[in-house]
Amino acid sequence: MRLDPASIFILFLARLIEIYYWLIIVRAILSWFIRDPRDKVYRFLYGITEPVLAPIRRILPDMGLDLSPLIAFFILQVLKRLLLSLL
Repeated sequence: MRLDPASIFILFLARLIEIYYWLIIVRAILSWFIRDPRDKVYRFLYGITEPVLAPIRRILPDMGLDLSPLIAFFILQVLKRLLLSLL
């Protein structure tokens, strides 16, 4: 693998996607346990992940179960694979 500036940037973006993936997982898990919307950790995770999850939630029909994290995981994985295919 070559390590020119473009490749390093692509790897950096792929790593950011992985981190974002984990932030969504942590938010989903914490939503089961933290009921206080003023909790600092949950508010941080909410603020970071909601810009991606909210548009997905608006598109999906209301089924009583929030599937937006699952759809976001799929989209993030596709983006990551597309980025890595550029290497």
